[in-house]
Amino acid sequence: MSDRYAVIGNPIGFSKSPFIHGTFAKMTGQDLVYEAIEGPIDGFSGRVDQFRTEGAKGLNITAPFKLDAFAYANELSESARRAGAANCLKFDGDRIIAENFDGIGLVRDITVNLGVKMAGRRVLMLGAGGAARGALLPFLRQQPSELALVNRTLSKAVALAEEFAGCGPLIVSGYAELADLAEGYDVVVNATSASLRGEMPPLPGNVFQGAELAYELAYGKGLTPFLQAARAEGVAKLADGVGMLVEQAAEAFVWWRGVRPSTAQVIAELTVPLS
Repeated sequence: MSDRYAVIGNPIGFSKSPFIHGTFAKMTGQDLVYEAIEGPIDGFSGRVDQFRTEGAKGLNITAPFKLDAFAYANELSESARRAGAANCLKFDGDRIIAENFDGIGLVRDITVNLGVKMAGRRVLMLGAGGAARGALLPFLRQQPSELALVNRTLSKAVALAEEFAGCGPLIVSGYAELADLAEGYDVVVNATSASLRGEMPPLPGNVFQGAELAYELAYGKGLTPFLQAARAEGVAKLADGVGMLVEQAAEAFVWWRGVRPSTAQVIAELTVPLS
């Protein structure tokens, strides 16, 4: 019998995960089936219990269940613990192990696929929600010279900075103060939800000056207002989050199966042109 895996979310019809993991399985000759599960909003634990009784080996987690998955697990990786959320579970008998590969996938897309070094560079991250939280430790492990975290609600960014104190050169700011900090960031990452609403974060005009990369975590939206502004300011490289999506899936796949799939073909197939 094939090993069973799935992604759980609500809604789930948009998910690319079955395509991604199905392709990975074919590439690597792994005998598995992968499905999409629409979980009840108030019934995550019960639905996952059912899936486990059916012989499940692992589960990817998407919105709105990453906090539920974190609470459901009985073992936490450092990445999951630091993020306060899980995007992947592994089932091993009574062990329910939680991981969070979002930030790791983002770093791999930036440094490997896009060829942009983060070590010794100045990095700006917009937003202090779950996406930013999951990326902070992987970003700081790249040893940037500075990681600036900017958020509309400054207190939220300050709380994150306190939580990650000692992990690296992390500073926080509100948007109003950003103009005083922006002396040439090399990498600018939009981890806000503004692009999902077709909006632009309230950035001062000098943020993109000299930047090598502008990265939009939202994917499949084409040239968002954030990426339009970056292009207008002459940023050399623009990217959306499709590479992050595929790379975090690859991290989950190797964690589950012990073999790393190639990601280039899948990224190419899922990429929506930035135009």
